[in-house]
Amino acid sequence: MRRALLSVSDKTGLVEFAQTLLAQDFEIVSTGGTQAALAAAGVAVTPIEDVTHFPEMLDGRVKTLNPLVFGGILARRDNPEHQQTLVDHAITPIDLVCVNLYPFAATIAQPDVTLAAAVEQIDIGGPSLIRAAAKNYRDVLVVCDPADYDQVGHALAEHTDDLRFRKHLAAKVFHHTAHYDAVIATYLTDDAKPDTLTLTYKRKQALRYGENPQQTATFYQDYEPAPFSIAAANQLHGKPLSFNNIKDADAALGLIREFSDPTVVALKHMNPCGIGSAVDLSTAWDKCYAADDISIFGGIIVLNRPVDLATATKMHKLFLEIIIAPAFDDDAYDVLAKKKNLRLLTVDFATAQQPEPDELVSVRGGLLRQERDNVLDDPADFQVVSHAQPTADQLAAISFGLKAIKFVKSNAILINTADQTLGVGPGQMNRIDAVKIAVGKAETKPNYAQGVLVSDAFFPMDDCVAYAAEHGITVIAEPGGSIRDQDSIAMADKLGVALIFTGNRHFRH
Repeated sequence: MRRALLSVSDKTGLVEFAQTLLAQDFEIVSTGGTQAALAAAGVAVTPIEDVTHFPEMLDGRVKTLNPLVFGGILARRDNPEHQQTLVDHAITPIDLVCVNLYPFAATIAQPDVTLAAAVEQIDIGGPSLIRAAAKNYRDVLVVCDPADYDQVGHALAEHTDDLRFRKHLAAKVFHHTAHYDAVIATYLTDDAKPDTLTLTYKRKQALRYGENPQQTATFYQDYEPAPFSIAAANQLHGKPLSFNNIKDADAALGLIREFSDPTVVALKHMNPCGIGSAVDLSTAWDKCYAADDISIFGGIIVLNRPVDLATATKMHKLFLEIIIAPAFDDDAYDVLAKKKNLRLLTVDFATAQQPEPDELVSVRGGLLRQERDNVLDDPADFQVVSHAQPTADQLAAISFGLKAIKFVKSNAILINTADQTLGVGPGQMNRIDAVKIAVGKAETKPNYAQGVLVSDAFFPMDDCVAYAAEHGITVIAEPGGSIRDQDSIAMADKLGVALIFTGNRHFRH
């Protein structure tokens, strides 16, 4: 008769799995609550004390840490000396170990959890048991996930529990314990910049390909993804998201959280091509669409209010890749769902303003980590460095533009009013080209005269001020800080432009 050790925190499927093992001629050894649950269900079970000859002690902290348990797990069946040692010490081999760990992550997710309560949920015996079994996977089946119970039971019944299958289960254990330890280490670490950064993710889905068809790709998510995220989004309709869809949608979520009024953002290739705010969503869509009615084609749309029929009807006229919103009214959904490939996603906007974790960016040979650019540019901190002075409406437009410019690739120039983008100049190698692109898009708009120009970084020389002024721009906001700031100030005064230094740079590479 083979011996199985069962000791689980999550009792899901436990009794059925134990009955499967009994049918395969296993003796079941168990601990504490697991033993009680099995006995209550009428499953024949041997208490762990009958194996160790010691009672559970220290409030259950010690129950399986014993040579009579670990010897039975770690002994190699093809090693005569190991087998003789088992005989000499009356140790019965253990052929299957089924353990899942104390719910540490769920415990620390509770709002009022204390450090002492969290520490008590650090499992010691559980990780030791499954790591030992995983090390000796050639001889011991190890199960750490209730989702694998049926597969393991089938493999035992069909005698397909070969080395490849056992190795797969062993690898799963080490991924599981690595994640478990990483969560604990992160929780206990007070240093915001620890010497060792341990990250774990779980696979959400395989993607058709990456940025291009020749690149394979996979989407991994946090084990507990933030509700306001693409990883936690609920896809209501449409084909699966692609690699580029996910990146664009994530950027769109970052941008929309900057706005509290009803707002619509259109995004293409990680850059906003239109942003509109208004008293209602349908009007906000009109402003967003009018900002760039060409680039919006095939774009990502995110709205910070539930989508109503009027707005849905307008969006339905265009080819769009994704629409993200807090919700869709039933009649609005019916209109949009007529396009079978259009992805419709909802996310939890109620959590949009919760603090966000640092950004992580992979580079060859390492990883960059930084705080997100969450600074709120306060007009009270602005410095008007020109003779010309901005109006209150123009300062409001600057504030709108600064919210958006943080999500435009550098070098970035934005021309906008207080509720609408007019021209976006993204991702140029020099700033004057970004100015020319933004002006070229904006100056065709009927409300161009109300527009202000916002720059993500300082002007290295006065040509940007000169070009903007030649094309009718009368207000410019930039961080300041160039060794040639005085040249730009002098040019602004010469041409009657109000020049404001905001004090904050907003590079986005």
